[in-house]
Amino acid sequence: MPPAAFPTESLVLGGGCFWCLDAAYKLLPGVKAVSCGYAGGKEPNPTYAQICDHATDHAEVVKIDFDPARVSLDQLLGFFWKIHDPTQVGGQGHDHGPQYRSIILPSGPAQQAAAEKALAAAAQVFRNPLTTEIVPLEKFWPAEEYHQDYFARNPHQGYCAAVIAPKVAKLEKLLGPAGSK
Repeated sequence: MPPAAFPTESLVLGGGCFWCLDAAYKLLPGVKAVSCGYAGGKEPNPTYAQICDHATDHAEVVKIDFDPARVSLDQLLGFFWKIHDPTQVGGQGHDHGPQYRSIILPSGPAQQAAAEKALAAAAQVFRNPLTTEIVPLEKFWPAEEYHQDYFARNPHQGYCAAVIAPKVAKLEKLLGPAGSK
């Protein structure tokens, strides 16, 4: 008889380039998988080209599958504020456009309440007003295959080396030994 599967929950977040979020959330113990995709808009089956052309109102997001016995929703949301600038208008860093906005997409009442609580707490910490949206998740659309695990597969690519690698190194230092899987 196979061992019982551990319960897995999912959370969808956007905060800049999904390659950055993907690499960051994979550092956390209890995170089972991270998938890059699109959400927050109405256009069905969006493509990366449509997102880049602002032809949809979707954001680049990640779906984080996690073991709630090992990492809590509050911990995932707390980490969210550390890995991007939720006060920046119109994108993140050098990535500009509505697809790079800060967004939390709760999938039900418990996640909605946790997101609102986390947003209120973060608003007390940041000097500038937060731009983070909380929008109920209607549908997560997986991004094209070449976006999945992008940093892990392309660590020396220009954007990865210049933007993601330093962020991952900073987060690894912040997490310390407890953050290692």
